[in-house]
Amino acid sequence: MNAARKGPEIGRRHVIGAVAGLAAAAGAALGLPDAAPAQARPRPGRAPRAQRPLFLGTYTSVAGGGTGVGTGTYDATSGRITATGVVTGVTDPSYLALAPDGRTLYAVDEQQDGAVTAIALPPGGRPEVLGSRSTGGAGPCHLSVHPGGRWLFSANYLSGSVAVHPIDPAAGGALGERTDLVAHTSPPPGPGQDGPHAHQTITGPDGGHVLAVDLGTDTVYSYRLDESAGTLSQVSYAALRPGAGPRHLTFHPSGRFAYLANEVDNTVVVCGYDPGSGRLTPGEPQPTGTGPGTSYPAQLLVTADGGFAFLANRGHNSLTRYAVEAGGARLRLLDTVPVGGDFPRQIAFSPDERLLFAANQKSGTVTVFSVDAKSGALAPLGEPFAAPVAVCALPL
Repeated sequence: MNAARKGPEIGRRHVIGAVAGLAAAAGAALGLPDAAPAQARPRPGRAPRAQRPLFLGTYTSVAGGGTGVGTGTYDATSGRITATGVVTGVTDPSYLALAPDGRTLYAVDEQQDGAVTAIALPPGGRPEVLGSRSTGGAGPCHLSVHPGGRWLFSANYLSGSVAVHPIDPAAGGALGERTDLVAHTSPPPGPGQDGPHAHQTITGPDGGHVLAVDLGTDTVYSYRLDESAGTLSQVSYAALRPGAGPRHLTFHPSGRFAYLANEVDNTVVVCGYDPGSGRLTPGEPQPTGTGPGTSYPAQLLVTADGGFAFLANRGHNSLTRYAVEAGGARLRLLDTVPVGGDFPRQIAFSPDERLLFAANQKSGTVTVFSVDAKSGALAPLGEPFAAPVAVCALPL
C-alpha cells in the first residue's frame, strides 16, 4: 500500500490504546496475579509483579520490518524489556487492542485490502491466531473494543471509513462478519488532503457513542451505537479548523472533556463532551511545546487520576507533559523531554502508570520512562529496546 498523502507519513499510517482498567483481566488470562486498576490503587503502594507481558506492533511488508506481532515481557520496576517470540500469520499489525476480559488480542492488518485479526491469549499458553475479517476498506490503522466486549471498531485510513465487527465470546473472542461500514463523505477534505482519512475510533465514556477522528476532513464524527445490531448512526460532528489534521482523541476520567492531537498543524485542543448527545465541542488550538520546527503530534495519554496528560511528538522526537487543570477543562504545558528514539508513533502506560512506553518507528526502538505520581515528571529507564519498525507497544 503506497498511496500518496499529505503529511509526515506516505502511504502507511497508523495509533493503541490499552485501557489501564483491563490489566487485571489480562493478567489473569496470562496466568499472572490480579492487579487492581491504577485509579483504585495509589501508585507508590505495593510493588507490582516483577515480569509482565508486552505485545509489539510492526509492519511486515517494509524493509527491516517484523514478521508478526512481537511478544515479550517487561520488568515492572526497571522497565527492562525481554523478547520472547513472535505471533506469525498477521500481516502489518500496526495497531493492537485488548478485549475487556483480557483473553483476546486484536490487530489491524494495515493493507490495501484491510482486515482485522483476533489472537487468543490462553492462560499459560501460546497466543493463537483465531482468524481475520475484512474491514471493507483500505489501510486500517486503528481499532478499539467496546467496553461491553461485543463489538470491535476499526478505522480505514485510506478509504475514510469505520467498520464494526461482532465479537463472539463463545468462540474465544473470534470475530464475525462485519455488521456496519460507515463512509465519511462530508464535509469535503481539508487543505492538501485527497479525501477522508479515518484515523481513530473510540467509544465515548457513556458507552453509547462511538467517535471517529478523521484527519482528511478535519472532523470528529459522533455516532450512536446500536448495541444489539452493531450499527452506527451519525448524531453530530465536530469541525476543527481547516488544515488541523486531527489524529488522536483521549478522554478525561470525568467523561466531560477530551483532548485532541492535531497532526498537521502541530496543536492540541481541549474539547467539551456531552455524554447524553455524544456531541464534542472543540476549544482553541494550543501549542505542543515543540517550537517552530517541523513536528507531528501522534498520541495523547491522560493519567487515571486526571492530573497529567502526555503527548508524543514525531519529528521533534519528544514527549510533552501537561498539567490538567479546572477539572479537565484546561491543559497547561509544563515541559518536553527527549523520547530517546526517532518518530514516536504511539505511547502507552503500564497498568499501574508507573511506566510509559514509546514505540519509535524510524529508529526501530521502544523507550521506557518512569512516571512520577506526584509531578508527572518523566525519567528515561535503561537503554532503548530494539524492535523492528516499532509502531505500537501494548504493556499488560
